[in-house]
Amino acid sequence: MTKQLPLLLLFSFLFLVLVPGLAQPTGKIRKADLKKDILVRTDSGNMVLRLNDSTTIHRDNFIRLVKSDYYKGIGFHRVISGFMIQAGDEKTKANADTSSLMKQYTLPAEIRPELYHRRGALAAARMGDDVNPQKNSSGMQFYIVQGRVFNDISLDSVETHRLKGRKLPEAHRSKYKTEGGAPHLDQNYTIFGELVSGYDVLDKIANTKTSGRKGGDKPLTDIRIRDMKMVRRIP
Repeated sequence: MTKQLPLLLLFSFLFLVLVPGLAQPTGKIRKADLKKDILVRTDSGNMVLRLNDSTTIHRDNFIRLVKSDYYKGIGFHRVISGFMIQAGDEKTKANADTSSLMKQYTLPAEIRPELYHRRGALAAARMGDDVNPQKNSSGMQFYIVQGRVFNDISLDSVETHRLKGRKLPEAHRSKYKTEGGAPHLDQNYTIFGELVSGYDVLDKIANTKTSGRKGGDKPLTDIRIRDMKMVRRIP
């Protein structure tokens, strides 16, 4: 993660102000939807996401957004190599009509100890603890972790300085040392799914040139979600 800012600061700039309790997506979720994956077609290629059944509020909300075509045309508005890619801001649509944008809303946190920020984790963005001590999630904005590989020394440092002494489970440490991730975020954001294919696309988006921190880490060339749709799950 050379040339990257201290991670403590990154999420301070990630999120838009949310208006809680307004205009959540409607639509019936069919039983068959819970056994499907989500195909994400982007300008950089395709990815497939699998939602987690232990985070039912976030799972069902995401399915409703996908089925309503909310994400069609939305751009990845914040990209940090070695960390994550973020999307979900409706204002990133080309020629977005700001008078008809869907109202922002939040979801209650569903933070599970067994879910962690390994490479490919799908999680909900949120406002910072100073204004959001309950860790409520954005109903719309999400990020996918690219992360980086750690060693025991760097993980010990994360535990001491970022997790305030909380120890990472050994199984999680093993993944962070082999596959990588963003352990400093563990137990602070709701993870509600994971990438099951398209890691090359994740890397392509994450490693694109951006405006840098002062410019909001915005890709210099727009990268949009062409559409998302429910697809048959392949074991």
